[in-house]
Amino acid sequence: MPPLLSAWVLARVSGPSMSPTVRHGDRLLVRRLPPGRARAGDVVLARFPARPDLLVVKRVQRTLAGDRVWVVGDNPLVTDDSRAYGPAVAVGRVVARLRPRPGRLAAPAPGPATPPSGSAT
Repeated sequence: MPPLLSAWVLARVSGPSMSPTVRHGDRLLVRRLPPGRARAGDVVLARFPARPDLLVVKRVQRTLAGDRVWVVGDNPLVTDDSRAYGPAVAVGRVVARLRPRPGRLAAPAPGPATPPSGSAT
């Protein structure tokens, strides 16, 4: 997986998959993440080996073997995440939202966890 080109990057959210934590149009400050350093609960910038051209903002649900993570969107009704593309590689950790609502990101809302399935449909 290609790493981020610099230690810090700005990312703009496109789509509602992480709502209400981050919303379409939010600008995020992201710090490059060494392989294997993502933790459950982190909001990360990630790539899927099945779709290396796709860079997504998702929440790490759990860590897997090696540098792989299982990521899901906070809005389960509208998201393309590990349920569709399989394990991902976290390339950066979201540190803060810069615009339009500056601040740290909220923790995920409590609710049932979505267990990974054996195949995508």
